[in-house]
Amino acid sequence: MADVEFLDAPPASDQVTPYDERHLPTYLRLLDAEADHADWQEAVRIIFSLDPAECPDRARRVHDSHLERAKWMTRQGYRDLSGRPGKPQNGLK
Repeated sequence: MADVEFLDAPPASDQVTPYDERHLPTYLRLLDAEADHADWQEAVRIIFSLDPAECPDRARRVHDSHLERAKWMTRQGYRDLSGRPGKPQNGLK
């Protein structure tokens, strides 16, 4: 069951959004599933509690858009998180 409510697609932004911050665990789960070569239908069922048999287009859109945002976070978005004032950088206080 999905712990956090989600949109069909994360908001498009070139910066980390509050939505991204709430969904960091979701993004990590998606990245792990992809690394494990999990079937996208199984991942969307477990992570988002969506049944791809009931609404295949929506399930695929939710999965793919969130996975793409998760990948963006690994390439770019993490910089926004690590460079924020008041937050430790490189694990240092």
